[in-house]
Amino acid sequence: MLVVTRKTDESISIDDKIEITVLDISKDKVKIGINAPKEVKIFRSELKTLKQTNEQSAHASGAAIEQLLNSHKQEEK
Repeated sequence: MLVVTRKTDESISIDDKIEITVLDISKDKVKIGINAPKEVKIFRSELKTLKQTNEQSAHASGAAIEQLLNSHKQEEK
């Protein structure tokens, strides 16, 4: 991990295609702006984790779903 110190209105460049600029610094937050080509996907890390969890849930195996249904049927008896 590269760690840099920047002040408001200062930026860093990545591969001459992406520019990250510090827009505002407050007590506990830093607001950044990102200029990148449209084909570059940019996600907040917490949303990426949520997306992965949702995708895993959506691809539950048939056996796991069958087991869940069977356990529910047994509880109803």
